[in-house]
Amino acid sequence: MKTMELAEKSARLEARLAGLGSLLVAYSGGTDSAYLAYAAYRALGDRMLAVIADSASLPRKELVAALEFTAWHGIPTHILHTAELDNSEYARNDAQRCFHCKNELFTQMEKTRAELGFSHLAYGMNLDDRGEFRPGQRAATMHGALAPLAEAELTKAEIRALARQAGLELANKPASACLSSRIEYGRPVTAENLLQVEQAEDALQAMGFRRVRVRHHGDLARVEIAREDLRRALNLETLDRITEALRGAGFRYTTLDTQGYRTGSMNEVLPVSAIAPAGNQ
Repeated sequence: MKTMELAEKSARLEARLAGLGSLLVAYSGGTDSAYLAYAAYRALGDRMLAVIADSASLPRKELVAALEFTAWHGIPTHILHTAELDNSEYARNDAQRCFHCKNELFTQMEKTRAELGFSHLAYGMNLDDRGEFRPGQRAATMHGALAPLAEAELTKAEIRALARQAGLELANKPASACLSSRIEYGRPVTAENLLQVEQAEDALQAMGFRRVRVRHHGDLARVEIAREDLRRALNLETLDRITEALRGAGFRYTTLDTQGYRTGSMNEVLPVSAIAPAGNQ
């Protein structure tokens, strides 16, 4: 990563944000949206507002951490209560679930933007995201949401580097998709199964497994643990603790995925026909 090139991209981002006049930032608490909110605040001051969507699909500790970050840095923040679970198209959990979620988010953000008199919406898509299956990007385009990080050609690694340069505590924060991404496609998303996943992941993280996913397959929980931590999990005492913790969360059976932690593993079962139409979203 060239320092000169990164500085140029950072300057490009700052100029883009400063030229927007006023801005609502879709903020999740992840590194990308947090850095975008931080940069927007530096460029625009109180003419920006970080908007975080609160629903059953957002883990409670992620909400707390996200609010602590903006409070620490003085970034104006608004909690938006979204109701994607009330949408049957979202709850049925097909390959376009993320579109329905982001459509709800940006619909509500547009109303907030108009009510408060802000000029634009933006979200934390980075340059790498353009090559991935992300139906939510189509919703962002539909609602005219800008992607300043991608416009500045910033990759995920470069955003983390800028966050480290700024001394931001979440520069190395692991990716944390919404809880609904843990539910197997075709299984309805409900507040109950989201809570099961949240409780199970909290229990595993309390055991010291920082990068972990609990995939919900009905009575069965498929546990993904980072490969560097798998050896620590593979002893009878720890396996018993994992089983007990997941039974406490409501799962009857537990299996350990030997491929380990990876993002988007639920998408591995999708047919090409489900992914191809969204390839340039």
